[in-house]
Amino acid sequence: MQRIKKFFSDVFREMRKVSWPKRKELTRSTITVLSTVVFFTVFFAVIDLGLSELIRYILE
Repeated sequence: MQRIKKFFSDVFREMRKVSWPKRKELTRSTITVLSTVVFFTVFFAVIDLGLSELIRYILE
């Protein structure tokens, strides 16, 4: 039980040392990640659709 208390005490102490991002930086990073995900989703959907149509055209 003592080890568990020490573990959580150490975790709490380390969490106070963490440099958390500011709101503006967090918002900017979130927008960057979401726009990248949307871009690659559309990109791979177009590639997949194009390849599917190409294979369908070749097989017919």
